[in-house]
Amino acid sequence: MIEIIPVPRIDTTISVPGSKSLTQRALIAAALAQGNSCLSGPLASEDTAYTIGALRSMGVRIDDQDPGQWQVQGCGGRLETPTQEIYLGNNGTATRFLTSVVALGRGRFQINGSRRMRERPISPLMEALTGWKVDIRSDAANGCPPLTIQAQGIAGGKTILPEGQSSQYLSSLLLVAPYAAAPAELEVLGEVLSQPYVEMTLAVMADFGIRVEAAPRLNYFRIPQGSYQGQDYAIEGDASSASYFWAAAAISRGRVTVANVPVPSLQGDAGLVPLLARMGCEVRQTAAGLEVRGPERLEAIEVDMGDMPDVAPTLAVVAAFAEGTTTINNIEHLRIKECDRVAAVVSELRKLGAEVEEEQDRIRIHGRSGGSNLHGATLETYEDHRMAMCFAVAGLRIPGIRISGESCVAKSFPDFWQRFDLLRD
Repeated sequence: MIEIIPVPRIDTTISVPGSKSLTQRALIAAALAQGNSCLSGPLASEDTAYTIGALRSMGVRIDDQDPGQWQVQGCGGRLETPTQEIYLGNNGTATRFLTSVVALGRGRFQINGSRRMRERPISPLMEALTGWKVDIRSDAANGCPPLTIQAQGIAGGKTILPEGQSSQYLSSLLLVAPYAAAPAELEVLGEVLSQPYVEMTLAVMADFGIRVEAAPRLNYFRIPQGSYQGQDYAIEGDASSASYFWAAAAISRGRVTVANVPVPSLQGDAGLVPLLARMGCEVRQTAAGLEVRGPERLEAIEVDMGDMPDVAPTLAVVAAFAEGTTTINNIEHLRIKECDRVAAVVSELRKLGAEVEEEQDRIRIHGRSGGSNLHGATLETYEDHRMAMCFAVAGLRIPGIRISGESCVAKSFPDFWQRFDLLRD
């Protein structure tokens, strides 16, 4: 357990680790590519270690000894069959991505994960892969891992993804589609949520040599046959990780500049910054990076966060310090993350004394300026890294906030607590 000590004033510039989302996409493209790739500025974390281990088990050579530059020797889409199951912990991105990747192989592949991962649905992806003639089953017959894939490559042609609630399903299919036996087409039924993540996938694919024809609403795609080509690829700083530091500036009336998240960014979560501006923060791009200055008084807003779910908990914490009612809409898909983040955020905010209403796809936070109604409490993380980091922000203003299970930050930000301490300098 860790207790957060309030800080009277924040005025600092900080860098964050590489983007987890970009690191995992670039690892997949580099692994399947013809030739060698160098990934600069990647994220070394629990999640990316699972991805690397899985790719190595399929014969991909990855040298990650230099933490700032990883060397990947591409396999040209020819995967070896691992001797053991592929275990991915609670890494939802890798589980969804690698479910499609292993379908390119030949032989029996098994994918498994943690207790929570075995509760997280994957049946829409299974259905779409079945449309490409992939033999895949859920071992428990519940549409969740563990999975068994009798791989013989993917046929291509047209398939349908029955719903777009998780953009990871869609990105998974797109990443492997160039290696289909016939040109691939993909249709998505229903609304595609978290669209910036799909756009990120398309951008990574283009950087590695494959350009996809996409409909404007990202619900229909034609993917050409081909192979990724090895690249020197630079990875942006992680906007989700940066969100906690920008939020710290917002609630403390301080200044935080994040040095390594570019403007514009490939990451939809950088969209948190304009939302903070709507709440009254001063935002500007400087030579040092993207700067946020907190106002004397934060104001409540209403927002649709369907495209940036990972920073919805961060905004919810900031909202508890804002005057008025903040409504965060279109977040039902947060219920199938590392924990049910909607229920978890509501529960922990209430422990702090906040008045919060919960509906299936939205929450309302009735805030008071400066968090004047809030008090200390011991908070649970639900083994969810984003819960630990967003509630750490509240402790910068409210004394007596203790966070249990704080080591879960290793999933995406292993040195979070050390960098968080830099806010005290």
